[in-house]
Amino acid sequence: MQPEGFDDALGASYRLLDRLGEGASGEVWRAVDKRTDEVVATKLLRREHLTDRDLVGRFVQERSVLTTLRHPAIVAVRDLVVEGERLAIVMEHVDGGSLRDVLRERGTLTPALAVDVAAAVLEGLASAHQRDVVHRDVKPDNVLLSREWEAGEPGSVKLVDFGIARIITDRQRTATGLLGTPEYMSPELLTRGTAESPADVYGVGIMLYELLAGRTPFAGPGNEYTIAHRHVTAEAPPLDVPAPLAAQLDALLEKDPTRRPSATAAAAALRGTRAAVASAPALPLQAGPEDFDSARGPSTIVRGLVPEAPAEPSGSDDGPGTPADLGTPGQQTVVRPMQRRKVVEEDEDAPAAPARRAAVPGWKDPKLIGVVAAVLVVLVGAVLFVTLSGGEDDAPTEDPTDPGVPAAGPVEAELTSQLQAASGLGLERSAVWDPDTGQVQLTLTYSADRAPLSGPILEILANPDGTCPVDFAWEGPVPEQNIQTNTGIDADCALSLDLGTIQPGDTAVVQTSFTLALEVDESGDGSAPLQDWLAGVDQTTNDALTDADVNVTYDSYPVQRLLGISVVVPDSTFIERVVPVTVYPEWPSGRGTVAIFQTGATGEPNSVLTAVAGGTDGVGLSTSCTPAVTVTQSGIVNAQFQTQGCTIDVELGNVPSTASTPFDVDFRDS
Repeated sequence: MQPEGFDDALGASYRLLDRLGEGASGEVWRAVDKRTDEVVATKLLRREHLTDRDLVGRFVQERSVLTTLRHPAIVAVRDLVVEGERLAIVMEHVDGGSLRDVLRERGTLTPALAVDVAAAVLEGLASAHQRDVVHRDVKPDNVLLSREWEAGEPGSVKLVDFGIARIITDRQRTATGLLGTPEYMSPELLTRGTAESPADVYGVGIMLYELLAGRTPFAGPGNEYTIAHRHVTAEAPPLDVPAPLAAQLDALLEKDPTRRPSATAAAAALRGTRAAVASAPALPLQAGPEDFDSARGPSTIVRGLVPEAPAEPSGSDDGPGTPADLGTPGQQTVVRPMQRRKVVEEDEDAPAAPARRAAVPGWKDPKLIGVVAAVLVVLVGAVLFVTLSGGEDDAPTEDPTDPGVPAAGPVEAELTSQLQAASGLGLERSAVWDPDTGQVQLTLTYSADRAPLSGPILEILANPDGTCPVDFAWEGPVPEQNIQTNTGIDADCALSLDLGTIQPGDTAVVQTSFTLALEVDESGDGSAPLQDWLAGVDQTTNDALTDADVNVTYDSYPVQRLLGISVVVPDSTFIERVVPVTVYPEWPSGRGTVAIFQTGATGEPNSVLTAVAGGTDGVGLSTSCTPAVTVTQSGIVNAQFQTQGCTIDVELGNVPSTASTPFDVDFRDS
């Protein structure tokens, strides 16, 4: 029934009949084309969109594309209307309801029906993708069904709302920080901010999973950002379905968009499973997992080895590429120290050449490192010349610059990392390098200060010329390769180390050996080049971790990248009210989009909070205005009396205490 005074005219050609429903982007009405008496469906976009001139312009520009998009599995767009206070999309009318309606009624579908629906949607998407049109919001709500859809006839399953997300992209991103529906978002949308045709294929994978399980794979505790983040970091819990279907589902849900099949190939592959799933029963509604397994890349690398560097320089391709996986992250690897060999028998009273150069923790200027290294090279060369050439009648007389003179033997170097981690992470690097073999043994010693630390650690290990070593030897499980689409960090030779949990005051040690191509001076001594290499490793790793161009949606390597926190409270509240406190991470690129702590929140703690503070136990709250505002033992902040300019101070792990913006507490309104 229409409200009094309602104008049922839509443009010159259509008349609105009755409202069918309402969605995030607007209302759907049944209407009639006055020229043909044909029943059509219209979507009236929300009025606030009219104030956005750019949106209205995109709306008009999209008309020619959307009205010519034709396929049996796509709801045909007949017209776009811009009139007065109305923006409307006129479409063909489908009378069987939506796929969402079916899920509400049945819970799950049989694998055979789910395959038919998903394959039909993929076929429609394939047609659109050939015209460079991307849907961007594939979900059961946007799949309409005819009354005979279970028969599997062509045209009985139709994808609707092509162009809606495309038209209102900028508006949605400004309003919510996310584009689309979080449970169906692709990893690349969150990590790169882009969603092309592979994102639609991923959306079908999420929808297919939901048809089989009655729930989306990453639904669970937390807010919309938490759910969206799992698309990047978690594996979909497996379902008890026939193996061919499970394999195709995995392909659709591949994290790397370059490894997903095209819509055409995916549709054909799903159709190919029809015989295998024909008699499989529908699953009962699947409960959500207590915890999600971390996503891992392809495990095709032999343990203990790292793949050779690519022939093309990294970054030459604008696409994400297919990063190699280095296996399962390990705990602690121990390597026996190298045997040091003496080349010249030294006199006890004679001056000895320094075997290593101690690191100076205060160094921050790479130029200073270079100057010191150059001086040491000269000094070492002079000492070696005296040791090898003079002093005793029976001393060696060979020219030390002669190629036949043996090298000076293994050298050592160590360096304290200059990364100032708010989490309290400390790192000491030490190395022993044998110039005869070119082998280096590297020891990484990580420490925690006042809070337990966990989660992945980034380490970039490259040769001085930028190439990646290819013969790492680990006595335990090897690290994983850093995957840019998962972490936002694009760097060659980058490894992701899993150290488990480091307790306050403890250390975790990682050791490995590999061939390191260092250039040494004429004496054959490599202590200065080795020290310079360690400094370069520290600088390169820290530059990647502090890169301000990494999008704030990434929360990768939090124990290294976290700069601090922001504490958000309301500007004002009333007495006898709970004051909500929300804590956001501060990354090199700015404030993160996902809260890492909220007072009163339930469920599993945020992964960043766990990594840098050990969970909610590592959070402390206090106020500047006790007793007007108090904090309970359970961490709830209560406004008791009237006050002004109160702040909430939050201590989170090792992060320095951070105050919120001031707020006032007033009496209740009468």
